[in-house]
Amino acid sequence: MVTLILGGARSGKNSFAQSLAAQAGKVVYLATAEASDEEMRTKIERHRKDRPAGWKTVETPLDLDAAVKQYGRKDTLLLIDCLTTFTANLMMAEAGNKDAIFRRMENLRQALMATSATALVISNEVGLGVVPAYPSGHQFRDLLGEINQQFARISRNVIL
Repeated sequence: MVTLILGGARSGKNSFAQSLAAQAGKVVYLATAEASDEEMRTKIERHRKDRPAGWKTVETPLDLDAAVKQYGRKDTLLLIDCLTTFTANLMMAEAGNKDAIFRRMENLRQALMATSATALVISNEVGLGVVPAYPSGHQFRDLLGEINQQFARISRNVIL
């Protein structure tokens, strides 16, 4: 079962997902962020401190589908944080090639549909905010909106 959790930046998505995950026995936290600058390092550290010590954390900025396959077991809850960062990572890795990004996202969707684990997938809703000032911002907003729609289609629950 997949639950997609959407919200704006700093809206409490992660805290909400963690409160749901806390009810599960075994949790594997699949983290997509990389500490690319001081602000991101601080955010990652804050998220680490917020997680219970008993949860396994796997840092997987690009190979999220492989991590779902490896750690997705019937007795496990996968908490994926987050599709937004994963999309940005893929935009860099695939040089903005939309077809390549969608192929990688499809691999992740297939892995989620095949796993016997329960999955909580976090993503930002970027289409409700300020209109991006630059073409790359428009591209990212539109791409993530399409990706969120694709993941909503395989989700039993979508929470905003």
